[in-house]
Amino acid sequence: MAPNPVEGTWNLVIATPIGKQRVVLVLTAEQGALSGVARDERHGLETALTALTQEGERLTWAQSVTKPMRLNLTFDVTVDGDRMTGKATAGRLPSSTVTGHRPTTDPPV
Repeated sequence: MAPNPVEGTWNLVIATPIGKQRVVLVLTAEQGALSGVARDERHGLETALTALTQEGERLTWAQSVTKPMRLNLTFDVTVDGDRMTGKATAGRLPSSTVTGHRPTTDPPV
């Protein structure tokens, strides 16, 4: 089975109303099932992604964060090679732009 093209480590920047949030996204595919975690090193958080789905180049998922404030986020992004673009929403707040890229080498997991 060929590796899933979205699998690996991604450096994301989420442009929120309170400033840019940087997150490391790690996606893994085992036996055809995609899973992932988001790591916010600045705030010392690691959050499992829920409702993670892939339709071709489109990825959607949800995650809950507690810092810098408590939010339930939903993401809708498109992967194009080593780039990722899309949006994140948190309830009634305006959506935030999400951009990402693969680092030149994946750090150990």
